[in-house]
Amino acid sequence: MTDRNGLTAHLDGWAGRDATRKAVARAILGLAEAGRRISALVAEGVHGSGHGAVVGENSGGDSQKQLDWQTHEIVVEALRFTGVAAVGSEEAEAPDVLDPNGAVVVAVDPLDGSSNIDNNVAIGTIFAILPALAEGDSFLQPGSRQLAAGFVVYGPHTDLVLTLGEGTHIFTLDPEDGVFRIALSNVTIPTDTAEFAINASNYRHWQPGIRAWFDDCIAGAAGPREKDFNMRWVAALVAEATRILIRGGIFLYPGDDRRGYAQGRLRLVYEANPIAFVVEQAGGRATNGTERVLDLVPTDLHQRTPLIFGSTTEVGQVEFYERNPVPADRSPLFGYRGLFR
Repeated sequence: MTDRNGLTAHLDGWAGRDATRKAVARAILGLAEAGRRISALVAEGVHGSGHGAVVGENSGGDSQKQLDWQTHEIVVEALRFTGVAAVGSEEAEAPDVLDPNGAVVVAVDPLDGSSNIDNNVAIGTIFAILPALAEGDSFLQPGSRQLAAGFVVYGPHTDLVLTLGEGTHIFTLDPEDGVFRIALSNVTIPTDTAEFAINASNYRHWQPGIRAWFDDCIAGAAGPREKDFNMRWVAALVAEATRILIRGGIFLYPGDDRRGYAQGRLRLVYEANPIAFVVEQAGGRATNGTERVLDLVPTDLHQRTPLIFGSTTEVGQVEFYERNPVPADRSPLFGYRGLFR
């Protein structure tokens, strides 16, 4: 008997007899199976086979760890017989073709936050499901064309965060029977926040607008924002996104002036787009600082983008600072960042 609170029942009810939705549902169930396997693999910790060992570089030139490649293989194998046309992964230069007649493709970061492997900090798997095109590259569609998206978080418990374009829901894995059961339905990100996540060690490399926004945040209640902020930084996109979904906040990984970081470091197709879809379906916003992420048209599977997402009011504040690095209502000589301060 199907568990009525389980992922399978949820997908069955959503898909009905619609062929495209059924294809999406099969892909999600394959990704859920991959999530179960990866959750067990991650739980091995130091008893696993060299999870944190560096074994090479991925398509973007980042260090590739043993667990990165293992999770890539798990995802591909879990999707092989689900009718997915192809899988585009961070860990492979070109997509893996699985079923040329498939109705959907899956873009995936098999192991987000792999720098946290040896530190026992949350890591995850991010995915986007797109329609398979008869002509052209199916992976180079704007994020607004995603049919579904989400991520799995391997932390104190394993969560599957999912949107089918009808709200954002969180399912938690029951380790006893392997079923993902609904934990939170129609998650809503609070509109306002006093919490942000950014790697402050890169302050000197940021553009003026981001520095101005950050300066005003850390000035606290005595500064122009007139409130105190808290800062968080986990260095795993899935962990940051989960926290923001649960209690609000804003995440920033802007472009900066370091070599190779002008367009940030996060990948548009299989990191920024799925996170943006999840966030928007939860009432938040996602931008590259000037444009809505889901409107961007990719030119490469591994294309990078700046990413700012979270509570709508604060994302709007960042966009304002990006357009106006020195606010007009502040004295250039005696303002908070003026010549004599």
